[in-house]
Amino acid sequence: MAKILTGVSGGVDSGVAAALLLEQGHEVVGAYMKNWTNEENLPGDCPWEQDIVDARAVCEHLGIEFRILSLEDVYRERVVDYLLSGYEQGITPNPDVMCNREMKFGIFLEFARAQGFEYVATGHYCKKTTDDSGAADLFRGASGKDQSYFLSLIDQSQAQAAWFPMGHIPKPKVREEAKRLGLPVAEKKDSQGICFIGNIKMSDFLSHYIPENPGPIVNLEGKEVGSHQGLHLHTLGQRKGLGVPSNTFGKAYVVVAKRPEDNALVVGFDGPDTPFLYADQCTVGSLSCINRPLRDYTNLLAQPRYRSEAVAVRPTWSEDGLSVALRFEKPMRALTPGQICAFYEGNKLLGGGIFESIASV
Repeated sequence: MAKILTGVSGGVDSGVAAALLLEQGHEVVGAYMKNWTNEENLPGDCPWEQDIVDARAVCEHLGIEFRILSLEDVYRERVVDYLLSGYEQGITPNPDVMCNREMKFGIFLEFARAQGFEYVATGHYCKKTTDDSGAADLFRGASGKDQSYFLSLIDQSQAQAAWFPMGHIPKPKVREEAKRLGLPVAEKKDSQGICFIGNIKMSDFLSHYIPENPGPIVNLEGKEVGSHQGLHLHTLGQRKGLGVPSNTFGKAYVVVAKRPEDNALVVGFDGPDTPFLYADQCTVGSLSCINRPLRDYTNLLAQPRYRSEAVAVRPTWSEDGLSVALRFEKPMRALTPGQICAFYEGNKLLGGGIFESIASV
């Protein structure tokens, strides 16, 4: 039996995770991380008050202690400032990955250890194994909603302390488990939006903090086809929300480049032959490994975004091992500076890094 502090968000996944740990005989305490309360009245839905009600109801139903951790200042410093700084620099950061490293398995884990807990548990769809020496390895979760990608920047110490009760359950079975367990959130819809901030459009969030900087939208021939309100509001590969019709039947514009020198957003027709849209080489920095150093693996697969496949790459490592030049076996669509590249060997998550530079086909 282990003493486990379980993150309960008020959603179905974390509620089932806490219940399963309790069924397994562990000593479980539930904790809600209050990271964002939207005191600045941003547009959108920030349902933290209802989430606390639901998280408390889950813990009361399970008969376990419920705690609330107020972490707004740390979240602003480690996640929101990272997010805003990235967009201001013209890159596209990933707040969900950073939230896992800095918050759930960062400050939340630090609190748990200080309170005498051995592990922290979350509702992530990820599997974990531990060898005789105590070293941890992470693997893709059951089919339907693998979330290992979002854990690619945590380290070995964090992995050892993590518990993932949902890793073996296919996503479609989760609500069945929630009903079996009688959880009051069994019918609650899954949350969407920016990590813990809630159902807020990224463009609305950014517009609140970063001033508009209008400029032209130009096509690949240099012709102005529209205007934008700021390069930070757009990302490579974006199709929706451009406000520019292509005037060509069956074809849609897609963002292929951002030119800060003249504040121009460059678009082209979406397709495999579109200049700048596909790349087969890139540099990934800020490397992080979960167990062994990444350069120790010979069959490296790289996954450039959550919804994409992991494909074989040929790596060329820097002397200090802190960055790697990758050549993909096939061109990849819209590789984006600032985004996370997760590394795998088969279904084993090895670690990850941040895209720094891209070489288009």
